[in-house]
Amino acid sequence: MNDYQAALFPYAYNVLGSVEDAKDAVQEVYARYVSSPREGIADERNYLIKSVVNQAINMRAKRKTVPADSVWLPEPVATERADTNLNMQDIVSYSMLLLLEQLNPRERAVFILKEAFAYSHEEIAEVLSSTVENSRKLLSRAREKINPSAKITQAARPRPESAVLLENYIGAIRRGDTATLEQLLSRDITFFADSGGKVSLVRKICHGVAEVGPLMVYIYSKFQRNMEAVPSTFNHQPALLYYVNGRLVVCQVFTLSEDGSHITEICSLLDPDKIQSMQDL
Repeated sequence: MNDYQAALFPYAYNVLGSVEDAKDAVQEVYARYVSSPREGIADERNYLIKSVVNQAINMRAKRKTVPADSVWLPEPVATERADTNLNMQDIVSYSMLLLLEQLNPRERAVFILKEAFAYSHEEIAEVLSSTVENSRKLLSRAREKINPSAKITQAARPRPESAVLLENYIGAIRRGDTATLEQLLSRDITFFADSGGKVSLVRKICHGVAEVGPLMVYIYSKFQRNMEAVPSTFNHQPALLYYVNGRLVVCQVFTLSEDGSHITEICSLLDPDKIQSMQDL
């Protein structure tokens, strides 16, 4: 099962954006597979991939709509660990996961199969039990919704300068140096916070350097000063993990500008259920 989990998990996760849901999708498909007759299955791996993708599409279609005044952030996955048994190179970037939230389940699946796994439209049509023409239409609609030129590429991977930028960011908020901090943030930066409705938040959404900079300093001085901040990499992007007595309580994932000189987005996860999933994976 571990070998199949490594191959199947990225497909489910990229469609669902949820670690627990992805593991459930893989487990359910595999359980059905081993308990059913397998005559006529020529390619076991492709059969399981097709089953997992469609299971993920169905699960995502049943997900409740997030209220307009709330924020739902995908569960990030650590992508720097060498001891993992999952195919982390197939996990899409966190900024791409956020963009994919604008798509319906089938559009999302087609975009991921095409861009992340380099499937042909013929192969996508086979996975979705559809047609090549429909696959092309779904991909076109998906690209129009998020960005006509959007692609999942190696450009999303962290670069050496991101570590320096994150170190300067940590130093600025620790000193309460709003002026320096604002030089590290893009003018149109966006901050998102997702507590799952289980933890009190100062702000759920905040836009613009003049608002985000002071907010980050306030949050650190008020809540994070006595936490241990550990740099990490989640979904191929720089992140900060905040611990209290060895227990992870906050994960912040950062999106950087194309040249790596500024932070363009900060996603802060405080939902205890998502935090627990991050520790259990």
